Amino acid sequence: MAKKSKENRVQVILECTEHKNSGMAGMSRYITTKNRKNTPARLELKKYNPVLKRYTVHKEIK
Repeated sequence: MAKKSKENRVQVILECTEHKNSGMAGMSRYITTKNRKNTPARLELKKYNPVLKRYTVHKEIK
């Protein structure tokens, strides 16, 4: 049986919501880390989208 990780810091993937809804080709994604204990909810940050050439809201996926 695999051991359950006791670490609080996990890697998360942020994906652009505006780009996803626009139907354009490609996807803007960022990888970051978050502390599960302090931030149990999904992350939502403003990040730069190089395809749309502006700052947009990126939400955590998975």
